[in-house]
Amino acid sequence: MQVMGGVLLIPLCISVYENRGVGLISVWHETEVFAFALTAIFSFFFGLFLSWIFKSGRHKGGVREGYAIVTIGWFFLVLLGSIPFFLYFISLEQSFSINRAFLHFTNSYFEIMSGFTTTGATILTDVQILPKGLLFWRSLTHWLGGMGIVTLSLAVFPAMGVAAYQMFRGEVPGPSADKIQPRLAETAKILWGVYALLTLAETLLLMAGGMPLFDSLCHTFGTMATGGFSTKNASIGYYKSAYFDWIIILFMFLAGTNFLLHYRVLIQGRFKSLKEDKEFHFYLGTIILCVLFIGFFLYFNGLPPEKQSASHYRHNPMSTSEMTHHVDEEMGKVSTLQGAFRYASFQVVSITTTTGFCTADFDVWPNICRLLLLVLMFWGGCAGSTGGGMKMVRIMVVLKAAYNQLRKIGRPRLISLVKVGKNALQESLVANILAFFVLYLFLFIFSTILMSMIVPDLVTAISTVSATLGNIGPGLSGIGATENYAWIPVTGKWILILCMLLGRLEIFTVLLIFRPSVWKK
Repeated sequence: MQVMGGVLLIPLCISVYENRGVGLISVWHETEVFAFALTAIFSFFFGLFLSWIFKSGRHKGGVREGYAIVTIGWFFLVLLGSIPFFLYFISLEQSFSINRAFLHFTNSYFEIMSGFTTTGATILTDVQILPKGLLFWRSLTHWLGGMGIVTLSLAVFPAMGVAAYQMFRGEVPGPSADKIQPRLAETAKILWGVYALLTLAETLLLMAGGMPLFDSLCHTFGTMATGGFSTKNASIGYYKSAYFDWIIILFMFLAGTNFLLHYRVLIQGRFKSLKEDKEFHFYLGTIILCVLFIGFFLYFNGLPPEKQSASHYRHNPMSTSEMTHHVDEEMGKVSTLQGAFRYASFQVVSITTTTGFCTADFDVWPNICRLLLLVLMFWGGCAGSTGGGMKMVRIMVVLKAAYNQLRKIGRPRLISLVKVGKNALQESLVANILAFFVLYLFLFIFSTILMSMIVPDLVTAISTVSATLGNIGPGLSGIGATENYAWIPVTGKWILILCMLLGRLEIFTVLLIFRPSVWKK
């Protein structure tokens, strides 16, 4: 909470600067300025109060407390982060009502949960009318959530006791959370250092192409966190620039790669690590194969008839003339081989890394391409990256474990270990990954059943869950590349909020605190 209070000063300063013409006293009457100031003061001083009250118990935490701090902390930090949006939405209302207030609270909580979990799903129908302070804040939540607000806190306040490593494990994505240095605080600083270095590099490259500093920072935050919030309604497609597309493709790919690998290559100069990392090979190979397939398919087959695209569910359907114009425009993007591979590369990398930026409406692409992108939503980036999904290494282990079982059926006495590269995995780790895989699919099916009772279209119900549980953002049909989540009923939004948190903290961390036996002495 103390770290959050300090971070909130950044959007506060931007809001004050944006309203600098109204006077030194009057500026505090502006809704967003007042909201950021109030939230920052409350967050910092209440955090200071709690740390003082419970200072003597800081070192008494263990495994259970570590995971609890992460889960409860995320719920509460999102609540704090949503206050500026809530007050802004309330200020737009002509009259107050409990129902409207609860709707605005739900929308605010959804938007900031989407930000911190790097999902990028939005309830905003027009982002370009928002004050710059709020726009920057929603993008900054991506950047903070990408590497983890708790991990940042460990770097700033290293004396967190025994619970610290469990907090680190609970927040860093992937089946294992390796430490680079013996001291956890040093590992957290290294991870954030590499993260900041890549953030700076992308920001400068985007500015070099002519993108303003504000937009460059916001889009870099969304890229490096694999989040997807944009300052433009048309996302990256607004710029219609091949240069911006390829820069963002490169950094989305880097953000989906294990940050420990970045450290070994960029800081330690161990380029051999790229050759030895089998998960990275699998990640790279998956992207290349999918880009080649979709690129060639789009170029040689084009887009399906507009009648087929018009049949996809949309909350606000296009007229016949609008659909015709839209399909023609999308067809023009992939009519050349260069265009087909440019847009295929962007969308494959964006979906695989769970970033969710869009340069094309992939919902009007052929069904085989739509299905492949839906499958990639489950796979996600590498372990230790900012990407969501199941993670590439888990997919590898599940496939290898299944193959091993096939071999053992024909040869019952065969002893065959699951290996990733030259390393044989312990049975406990394989069991953990298989349990995660089963739990992930169960939660997907259960949540889809719930959503199918709330939204009127099955494809939309499926993609809302896959897009939020995998922390992607855009999906198919009713939440496609040109759609948003604003129309989904309040009940559905709270289901998806939980899906986003489960996806970001990788299920076990969240579910653990709901088991009563965990809290028995």
